[in-house]
Amino acid sequence: MFDLMDSTIFFASYGNFLGLSNITISSFDLVLAYIVTIICAIAVALVLRIPLLPSKPYRYSFDVSALYPTPIIAIGVLSLFFVLNYTFMYNGLVLAIVIGVLSALFVKYLFDFVFPKPLDETAGEDIDE
Repeated sequence: MFDLMDSTIFFASYGNFLGLSNITISSFDLVLAYIVTIICAIAVALVLRIPLLPSKPYRYSFDVSALYPTPIIAIGVLSLFFVLNYTFMYNGLVLAIVIGVLSALFVKYLFDFVFPKPLDETAGEDIDE
């Protein structure tokens, strides 16, 4: 019995979680998945009528846009899945498309609830321009 437990623990640690360490993708597939998720996130954000650039002045703007933070969130979430060795189908391309769509939806509908705008220093109210 202890032999079986020992070999099970050894193979689980050797084969990564669920024995998926032999499933690897190349660096070309990683770069392609990142590019697909960036393009998909920007395209869906534009379809959802998120502006391409934030309002001026760009430096002090807390408005969301299609170029920032939408693809940044998509890249970060996709990186988490790749680090966990989860690529789903077609070497991560389907996962990249799903994450691109979900990140654009997140930025459109939930971003202001999760990350609220800072308070205005003079009036103590939210900055709404």
